[in-house]
Amino acid sequence: MSEKVRATTRRGFLKDTGRIAAAAALAQAAAPHVHAAEDNTIRVALVGCGGRGTGAAADALSATGGPIKLVAMADVFENRLSGSYQRIQREFPDQVDVPEDRRFVGFDAYQHATDCLRPGDVVILATPPAFRWPHFTYAIEKAVHVFMEKPVTVDGPTTRRMLKLADEADKKNLKVAVGLMWRHCAARRELVDRVRQGEIGDILAMRTYRMHGPIGSFSADPKPEGISELLYQIQRFHSFLWLSGGCYSDFYIHNIDELCWMKDAWPVEAQAVGGRHYRGDSLDQNFDNYSVEYTFADGAKLLLYGRCISGCYDQFGGFAHGTKGLGAISSMGDKRGTARIYNSQNPSSESLAWRYPPGEPSPYRLEWNDFVDAIRQDKPYNESRRGAEASLVSSMGRMAAHTGQVVTWDEIFNSNHEFAPEVDRLTQDAPAPLQLQANGKYPVPQPGLVKDREY
Repeated sequence: MSEKVRATTRRGFLKDTGRIAAAAALAQAAAPHVHAAEDNTIRVALVGCGGRGTGAAADALSATGGPIKLVAMADVFENRLSGSYQRIQREFPDQVDVPEDRRFVGFDAYQHATDCLRPGDVVILATPPAFRWPHFTYAIEKAVHVFMEKPVTVDGPTTRRMLKLADEADKKNLKVAVGLMWRHCAARRELVDRVRQGEIGDILAMRTYRMHGPIGSFSADPKPEGISELLYQIQRFHSFLWLSGGCYSDFYIHNIDELCWMKDAWPVEAQAVGGRHYRGDSLDQNFDNYSVEYTFADGAKLLLYGRCISGCYDQFGGFAHGTKGLGAISSMGDKRGTARIYNSQNPSSESLAWRYPPGEPSPYRLEWNDFVDAIRQDKPYNESRRGAEASLVSSMGRMAAHTGQVVTWDEIFNSNHEFAPEVDRLTQDAPAPLQLQANGKYPVPQPGLVKDREY
């Protein structure tokens, strides 16, 4: 029987048998080696076919440990789906089986793509993070494992919801990976181990930098003709807080997460400054620069500097200052780590005590190898809770800058400002959760004027 006929027959069987099939699916998902009776191929559905989703699918098909095949794709933009399919198919011609009737377009496309999977297969969730919780909810209902891009939440209410979903995934023994790939970086892992073993002493302060020109959809020109307000905002998702948490959450979460990992703690509060410059006709909600002071329960500080302005000094990296020395981490263009320890606070060649040797494997590939191994060997593996916490800490710093207030963990966690409470009910013709004001612009943060919400 062909894979296409097998998928069609199975979907019809599930539909006809209803609750009996659903119960069987749950039992199957809870057992290791769920495909042993049929074959050991892990089928993958890609939901969100932009650059990140396309890259994640390529990393999935490169994972070691057994056969993996892409069988379904979904997006709200047909051109993105087609372009993604062509790129992946060229690189992995023997691992792509996505005929036209398994390429879905629309706001319900994620359901159709997930329905093409068996319990124990994998869905990649790589849409803008606003859609993460409804897509994750459906994946749990279908008993499939999940790889989701970061950030996974953009505000307090969605974080609370995601933490409950993490518990539901545990109950069904589902494996969940979150695209904070630096946690799988070999250089960073050794640096973290050395720091925790006391090689730099007690951590007193940390600082991290992501300063470069505008990238992605950081800015948004006025909406062109021929596209709805909703689809325009999704197309420029980095520009809008409801979709992505803006550049702060989407760009800086990696830098925040890796140093909190090194510290082995999350900060309890944040204060910040930031501002907008050179905006021209851009309608985005971002600040151009952010300077944030996070404070941990023991009083230690994490200082973050983010900037998206062309023509300025660029820097990308993180540093942990301890009582005995300095730990440093930065990334090359392929995100491989360059990790070092110095026996003073000065990162000079004279004080270099250790460095990770060059030639580290790609952390994107290491991440997928770890994830697939957990699925095949039935190891505990659920990163959704940590992903939600890292996302919340990012939102805490962002809210501090956007309101001009000190924001605590409890305040952002218990905040009632949900940016898009009806995101799970959006359709092609629905109004966008964010609307233009009378002046023809979207609302932007006003520190000191609007203090209890970001806009």
